[in-house]
Amino acid sequence: MAAVFHPSINRRDFVKGGLAAIGAVVTLGGCASLGGRQSRKGPAATRWALLSDTHIPEDVDNNYRGFYPYRNLEKIVPEVIANAPDAAAITGDLARLAGKPGDYANLKKLLTPLAEQTPVFMALGNHDDRGNFQKTFDKLPGEKQSVSGKCVLVANAPPVRVIVLDSLFYVNKVPGLLGRAQRRWLAGYLKTSDNTPTILCFHHTLGDGDGDLLDLPRLYEIVAPVRKVKAIVYGHSHEYGFSKYKGIHLINLPATGYNFNDAEPVGWVEAKLRATGGDFILHATAGNTEQNGSEKHLTWRA
Repeated sequence: MAAVFHPSINRRDFVKGGLAAIGAVVTLGGCASLGGRQSRKGPAATRWALLSDTHIPEDVDNNYRGFYPYRNLEKIVPEVIANAPDAAAITGDLARLAGKPGDYANLKKLLTPLAEQTPVFMALGNHDDRGNFQKTFDKLPGEKQSVSGKCVLVANAPPVRVIVLDSLFYVNKVPGLLGRAQRRWLAGYLKTSDNTPTILCFHHTLGDGDGDLLDLPRLYEIVAPVRKVKAIVYGHSHEYGFSKYKGIHLINLPATGYNFNDAEPVGWVEAKLRATGGDFILHATAGNTEQNGSEKHLTWRA
């Protein structure tokens, strides 16, 4: 499931009408140019706020390992607003455990101030529930892609393109799955779209364990030969890290709600995305904050 908060219409009217758009193709026309003068071809970079695993509970005092997910996002949203990104994305596990209606009511409350300033894209994770999510975010502008059983979003954010995929398999069960229909759609889209540098976002980690993306080998078969696919951004592990697969950068976002290991940060990542690469700055608000402000520079494969 993908959702978007779209800033190109009146933001207050949009929020009143519903905070998400499923399956839309969105162009972020207001992206600012960074690092120099904007060229005729468009902005030099687009700035995104990347979050994951918010785990917002119905009970605002719910806590895990000493972390209070509601309070964490309540603190982070003003930080993101002050950073003034062109867009924000949350890569799944929006809700605490099983995607209760109250979880999404609180999520909507917390994100509304951000949604009034910039588009917010969301993917569902294994602790989300599609039905409850859709009941809360009930008025959904945009066009749904023709992907059976899945919802997919494409955001044209010059000078890059961001595709949010749907890896939710079962509610409150750990593994994820893209599925045949979504993989087939992705292969066709990548074949027919232009060569804009493309970044994939979804929830599940890219490993070999039972809690990872079950059809990862098939995904790699699709994206590895397609040179315009530059990076994959995901969450799920509550860890922060960077790796590569055949030149594709794999970016594991830290959790916003809580960590599983004291060595890991809790927070969000500021991303400056260019046609040739990206800069990723960690904003560690809790957990291990030793790397707060650290910056990772990536160069996309040619």
